[in-house]
Amino acid sequence: MNTTHYLKTIIQELQGTVQAISETEADQLVEEILKAKKVFVVGAGRSGFMGKSFVMRMMHMGIDAYAVGETVTANLEEGDLLIVGTGSGETKSLVPIVEKAKILGGTIAAVTLSPDSTIGELADLTVILPGAPKDREEGEYETIQPMGSLFEQTSLLFYDAVILRFMEKRELNSKQMYGKHANLE
Repeated sequence: MNTTHYLKTIIQELQGTVQAISETEADQLVEEILKAKKVFVVGAGRSGFMGKSFVMRMMHMGIDAYAVGETVTANLEEGDLLIVGTGSGETKSLVPIVEKAKILGGTIAAVTLSPDSTIGELADLTVILPGAPKDREEGEYETIQPMGSLFEQTSLLFYDAVILRFMEKRELNSKQMYGKHANLE
């Protein structure tokens, strides 16, 4: 097999994830972003990278958005939203962050494979994304990709779709967003 074959298969897998995402859950997330004072996003590993790209796009739209753990991250207060991207919902470094956000009065949105997980149970709203857990059993979910790749890729595409929905609701376009793009590059 060659690289092109693998790429075609990955794209087919991603196309298959679209039907499994709840439009209701996605719209709930958009509404929570619209009403939040500040939006925080956290994830570990590759899920965290996908979350950081989401924060960047929210910033381009004028949303007061932060990646948890960065030196320029503001403090979470009541009325703020914490979006947690986690396939397993059990990532040991993320659970205490979610617990603290709850204590501080934040709204928790879990973007996860595992709604019945610790983080899923703590969340005020859950968006279930399809994919294969890193520790999947043979035959549990069919993907050629290793570990959590399908979930991570689906997360990035889902976050971009959320941005498009937000742009639609706020009547924004890419030209307006470029006004907030970094200019010291």
